[in-house]
Order: sequence, then structure tokens, then C-alpha cells
Amino acid sequence: MIELCHVTKTFQTDHASVEAVRDVSLTIEKGDIFGIIGLSGAGKSTLVRCINFLEVPTSGEVKFKGTSLSSLSKKELLETRRSISMIFQGFNLLSQRTALKNVCYPMEIAGVPKKEAVAKAKELLEIVGLGDRMNNYPAQLSGGQKQRVAIARALAMNPEVLLCDEATSALDPNTTRAILDLLAEINKTMGVTIIVITHEMKVVEQICNKVAVLDRGSVAETGYVKDIFMAPQSAVARDLILPKGSEAMSAPEGRIIRLVFNGSQSDEPIISGLSIECRTAVSIQAADTKLIGDKMYGQMLLRLPEDEGSVQRIYNYLGTRGITFEEVKV
Repeated sequence: MIELCHVTKTFQTDHASVEAVRDVSLTIEKGDIFGIIGLSGAGKSTLVRCINFLEVPTSGEVKFKGTSLSSLSKKELLETRRSISMIFQGFNLLSQRTALKNVCYPMEIAGVPKKEAVAKAKELLEIVGLGDRMNNYPAQLSGGQKQRVAIARALAMNPEVLLCDEATSALDPNTTRAILDLLAEINKTMGVTIIVITHEMKVVEQICNKVAVLDRGSVAETGYVKDIFMAPQSAVARDLILPKGSEAMSAPEGRIIRLVFNGSQSDEPIISGLSIECRTAVSIQAADTKLIGDKMYGQMLLRLPEDEGSVQRIYNYLGTRGITFEEVKV
């Protein structure tokens, strides 16, 4: 549905050129919930603005349903943008309008008859769970409710793609989960392709089926979320899965390995079996589980014993049982 071919975006300052996006090529298919993740300054927001041509790439091509956006006239581009809607971290609601009138706004601009626009807005507010708040002004709504209004507004013109630029960054964890569940439901029931821009791996893990990891404007790696969680290939992906400043990565000095297992392995007594068969003890530094898609995945950090013989027995034990593991730096 969306194809980025060698997209680069350069900004010119008074003193130098800044390459915010570098030679990015991605394919986002219809029905995907596609995550674009990276640390601050990775070029995520610039890239998403290139997708809908709010920023025109310096070079490269952006295609929507096979048509290059650069080949469109201004009128055709405006028409295409109605199929690519966007929600933001800051909600961007009009403070002097009620929730209902905020959702009506893009339809008013498009010339939709008022009666039809109001009926559509009421329907969308019901879908996002705000049927009883349609006459409230933004100041009377919580952050999560404001974002629900923004989502309803973004859906007003029946878009095929929804761009979410850090849409949950200003929300508390419980509200974030609720908003992500709502987006997943919209994807499932309305068939809207969703692109999620975020710096939080937990957002990607909860909602996305595919992800591209950005590092200083370039794609470090891309693939299915479960595959990148199981075996990250780039340093930036590892840092996003196990942040350097986290308590788990502040372990005492020593060799640490990261075990990763899927739902089919979660019931196996891996650690007790390892201790018995390898005749050695290991220290668990951290452990957690994550629901990725509809399957449970887990990871565990183990501190290895000091003697090399015991380490090799542990590696052999894990290898023969098909447990994914890698040594990590702390």
C-alpha cells in the first residue's frame, strides 16, 4: 500500500546541511500495524511527514497504492491526503469546539452536508467510547479522552491509512494500553492500515505486527516484531529491547546472557533443568514476559558462573533445547 524507495530528507541550516532521513526503503502492506521506532533524533517524525508529503523528500520516491506522490498535482495530493490521516502527541483539538464539532471539522472543510457530518461524527464518537461526551469541550476531557476525539476526527474522512506520531507519549500507562487496544480494534474492524511512530518498544510489542528500527535517519533493521524481539541484529534494537539505563542492565560485573523463549517453551523448567544438568548455579538478574500479537514471549537475563567449563555446559544445554540466547554487555 505504501512504498518508500531510497527516501532522503535534508534540511539546510545557516551553517550546514542536516540529513534527517537517509536512504530509507520500506514497504507497508494493507492491513499492517507497522511500527517505526527509534531513539530521540532518529528521524521518525520527519519520515512520517515524508509519507504523506507534508515534507517533500529531497530525493527518493514515496508511492501510495502504486502512485508516486511526487507525480501528483496539488489538487490530487490534497485528495490523496484524505486517505492518509494523522493523529499527534498533542491532540491538536480546537479548544472552542465541542468533541462533536471537532470531529465534524474535517468534513466541513471537505464540503460534507452538515446533517451527514453530524451523523458521522456521532457514530465515530460512539466507536471510540465517547458517545456521552460529544458535547464536552477539550478542557473538560482527560488526556485519553482527547486522544479518542482526535482518533475519531482522523477517521472522519474514511482514511485507508492512519499515521500515529507519538500518539500515546503524553498518556499514562493504563490510558496508553486502552488507546492502543482501540487502534488495534479499528485496524481489525475497519481495515485501516496503521503506522505507529514511537520511541517505546512496549508500544510496538503491544500493537504492531511489523517494525522498522531507525538509527540516525537510516533503517537499522526491519521485520516482524516477534523476530526482532527474539533476535535483534542491530545495536539500537538491542538498546530498545533492553535499555542501557534500566535496572536490568545495571547488573554487577560479570558475563550476562539473555534468554528468549516463546509461548510453547514457557512451561518448561529451563532454569532448574539447567542447574541440574550443568551442575552449576546461575543468578537471575531480570525476567519479564510480553504479549506480542496473540502469543506470549519472555526474556530472562542470567549471570553466568566464572569458570569457562560451566559456561560451555550451559551454552550446550540451551543449544540442544532450541532456546534462543545471546551474550549481552552491561
